[in-house]
Amino acid sequence: MDNLSASHHPQPYWLQIAGLGGWLVFCFAAAGVGSSVTLPQIPAWYAELNKPAFNPPNWIFGPVWTTLYLMMAISAWLVWLRSGWLDAPGALGVFCFQLLLNTAWSVLFFGLENPTAAAIEIVFLWLTIGATIVSFWRHSRIAALLLTPYLAWVSFAAVLNFSIVALN
Repeated sequence: MDNLSASHHPQPYWLQIAGLGGWLVFCFAAAGVGSSVTLPQIPAWYAELNKPAFNPPNWIFGPVWTTLYLMMAISAWLVWLRSGWLDAPGALGVFCFQLLLNTAWSVLFFGLENPTAAAIEIVFLWLTIGATIVSFWRHSRIAALLLTPYLAWVSFAAVLNFSIVALN
């Protein structure tokens, strides 16, 4: 099921590579929007918040998120490659929606300095990531599995978010 040559929509090699490039640009554009509202707040507003003892050091977030966005792009690419937009519009649509919610969380938490709104929103993000994994599983098990570290990290981020709300 995950053999690229077994795709329902065989595509020329150049189109497969272009597709990967497109998914990478799409995912890292979302990351860029999130970073643009997050990074200025790290030494300012975020530094002043009370945080739980298990809060990771700030330097860990960049490498973790870079890895997760890379895995998200590859995951979406695998579904697109295997099934295309026409056979997987729901799966890829849910993926795009979770990416929008991912970006919205950064805007709520850091941009608007509103951890409470972000805590509410992260529940919907978590559910949408879960829905993406379920829908991707039908098209590519590898694609679905590539999203599980993302779900785990957002689970941790949710606990951290709710703790920050409670401490502030």
